Amino acid sequence: MDTRKKKGLLDFRRMKEEGEKLTWLTAYDYPTATFEEQAGIDMILVGDSMGNTVYGYQSGTLPVTMDMCIVHCQAVRRGAPNTFVMGDMPFGSYQTTPDDAVRNAVRFFKEAEVDAVKLEGGREMADRIVGIVAAGIPVMGHLGLTPQSAGAQGGFRVQGKGALQAKKIYDDAQALIDAGVFAILLEMVPDRLCQLITEMAGQDCIIISLGSGPHADGQLLIYHDMFGLYPKFKPRMAKVYGNAGEVILEGLKSYASEVMDGAFPQPENWFGMADGEYDELVKLLGKK
Repeated sequence: MDTRKKKGLLDFRRMKEEGEKLTWLTAYDYPTATFEEQAGIDMILVGDSMGNTVYGYQSGTLPVTMDMCIVHCQAVRRGAPNTFVMGDMPFGSYQTTPDDAVRNAVRFFKEAEVDAVKLEGGREMADRIVGIVAAGIPVMGHLGLTPQSAGAQGGFRVQGKGALQAKKIYDDAQALIDAGVFAILLEMVPDRLCQLITEMAGQDCIIISLGSGPHADGQLLIYHDMFGLYPKFKPRMAKVYGNAGEVILEGLKSYASEVMDGAFPQPENWFGMADGEYDELVKLLGKK
């Protein structure tokens, strides 16, 4: 029986205070979540990145819906009952009005059984965050490269390389902290900007880095990037810890070859029946 104690917000704040780094990974299904819990990962993100990694949408995260996110979150929760699970609020679920944002966050929180929600955007999302936090739902912000609005940012590229844009990201982080987020994900911003925001946040907010350097309170990686499971490209910020994609591909090729050559299946791969029972079956069927 799994006796792992589930970590919560107080544990994460204690870890930050003591300088202990947080580990955060994406997962979208039951088996992956099971492995990540066994590995002791602190937090799991059920990201709208499933639009890329699971569904292969050309437009990335934009087609992902609330219903899709909820189903995947439920699967991850079953696989990792003792891990802090966060759900990505998909595009269109919070951008319209604060009331829509709160309504959708409440639905997400109830049906998906997540511990927190994440949404993208800076000070323009502060009123949404205030409302969701007031409803009793922990919120993580997301600044830097925000995939839901990547088109308006000029594509998937580093954000904040220039001083003026970096100052805006810094100010947005302050606005999100003031609105009540417990954490902020900084995706693809320069390392020194991440360090400045981490120092500014102090104990009020946990800062997580995705391609933003080592100075944050923790790190996030996309599971599929870690194991070579997204064949289209390998992002620079990812480290491949094992090329499972290559192993799977070779296994698939071997399977196809063995079936065609008659090498699979072998007797140990199928089930038989007793001779007497088979003879009786032949009689019942009227066959000689």
